[in-house]
Amino acid sequence: MLNSTLSYWEHQSFFGPAEVAIVGAGLVGLTAALYLKQLRPAWRVVVLERGALPSGASTKNAGFACFGSISELIEQEKRGDLQGVVAARYEGLRHLRELLGDAALNYQPVGGYELFRHEEAGLAAECREKIDYFNQLLAPVVGHAVTFRDASAEAGRFGFGGVGTLLKNEHEGSLDAGRMMRALLARVWAADVPVLTNCAAETLETTAAGPRLHLANGAVVEAGRVLLATNAFATELLPELAVTPGRGQVLVTEPLPDVQLPGTFHYDYGYAYFRQLPNHRILLGGGRNLDFAAETTTAPGLTDAVQDYLENLLHEVIVPGRRPRIDYRWSGVMGFGPALAPLIEWVRPGVLAAVRCNGMGVALGAGTGWQAAQKLAVG
Repeated sequence: MLNSTLSYWEHQSFFGPAEVAIVGAGLVGLTAALYLKQLRPAWRVVVLERGALPSGASTKNAGFACFGSISELIEQEKRGDLQGVVAARYEGLRHLRELLGDAALNYQPVGGYELFRHEEAGLAAECREKIDYFNQLLAPVVGHAVTFRDASAEAGRFGFGGVGTLLKNEHEGSLDAGRMMRALLARVWAADVPVLTNCAAETLETTAAGPRLHLANGAVVEAGRVLLATNAFATELLPELAVTPGRGQVLVTEPLPDVQLPGTFHYDYGYAYFRQLPNHRILLGGGRNLDFAAETTTAPGLTDAVQDYLENLLHEVIVPGRRPRIDYRWSGVMGFGPALAPLIEWVRPGVLAAVRCNGMGVALGAGTGWQAAQKLAVG
């Protein structure tokens, strides 16, 4: 007998058999649902989400529409096809903006700055010397001859403390992560795709008839295909996947109307990042490189070491000599792996994984969802 806590109507309209069941209502899962309905409008698609809101990083990220600062790219180039990886990030941002529109995202093409303090003059010089190289490498990707430039002359207008060099990426921007997810949820429901929250998938069974998901509420969802879009949490259902969690901590200050920081800002190989929100609060996050082992977790939480690091960066560099009140603190969980490119593969019969955005979920999410939908539609 089926789960007795669910009605006949709930079984039929929400938990009934589907052509595709998507596990994870984050950026990848929701965009995959939208693209899949465009490709297969008659298919029944359902999205399952463990939390009341997406549980990973889609509603907890910093809202950076970025694809890499020079120090990040120098390190990432050592790991493989950098041009291809950046192209995927840039294309993913294009997909996202086309899908939802800049107004819904509150997308602002403010550019991205990388900061170097005076004591980091050696790294700053190395990165400055790479400007022409990366401009040439990325020209075919972004369609512009100039992506990076030395913007050190602008450092004075921001009022930073101890910053000697600024390098700017002209083609990055910012967006509102909350508005992004609300717009996606509205679009998915309007496409006749139910998004069922508080429906954690506890086990994934592969049978001759197709995949079967056993939910924590006792329901069982049968599907022709399953898309696993839970990023850092993917190994809970498929332990064999090469996905490692990485927690990112964030804080937001009280409004600071006299501070003007138009742009997005990166520091310390991209491990720290900040921006000013439209209400003049400063959002600041990162620091997981202080203790990778401690931050390799799917558990939400904050640590004194990271929070102290972020606050010191705020007090010493961003608004030197000031100690604004901190009004919000939270953490989100990202998924990392041995390759920079996301994992978008059939991993079991009828089960497609689209995970592991390596801290670039905003940039890669919509493109990953698009690729997953293509595979699901024909796989």
